[in-house]
Amino acid sequence: MSDVTITVNGREMRGTVEDRTLLVTYLRENLGLTGTHVGCDTSQCGACVVHLDGKAVKACTMLAVQASGSSVTTIEGLADGPELHPVQAAFREHHGLQCGFCTPGMIMTAVDLIRQHGSALDEKAVRDGLEGNICRCTGYHNIVKAILAAAGASQPQQVAAE
Repeated sequence: MSDVTITVNGREMRGTVEDRTLLVTYLRENLGLTGTHVGCDTSQCGACVVHLDGKAVKACTMLAVQASGSSVTTIEGLADGPELHPVQAAFREHHGLQCGFCTPGMIMTAVDLIRQHGSALDEKAVRDGLEGNICRCTGYHNIVKAILAAAGASQPQQVAAE
């Protein structure tokens, strides 16, 4: 057993966990943050993506003890009260979800992609960046559209020459 201290969604959380406890398990079972999903148990699907110290990681690939001393943001930590995060709002507006199971991981990955690429984010970069996230419902078209819309929301709109 190990003691962990992790700042989760801005709140310092302390607990004792078995050394083999995955971060995703700690978030879901110990903290009740069930927005982070477990989809495959093999690090293939991306449903468990969270931000660790500001970068997207698959929470099923690391132990809770490895995250001790770090800051974790889950899907529950993105919105500002009732105000959705711009990426969440874009997913809603552009129908970037169907069953919703992959959505938290997709949104967390999208936020990181926008952080990394800024105004240089294009369809190829989005599709490449989503390679580690599986959606079995949508075919990705509206997910990509939503991410590009969210990225453009904070960028000046460029008018294409006709």
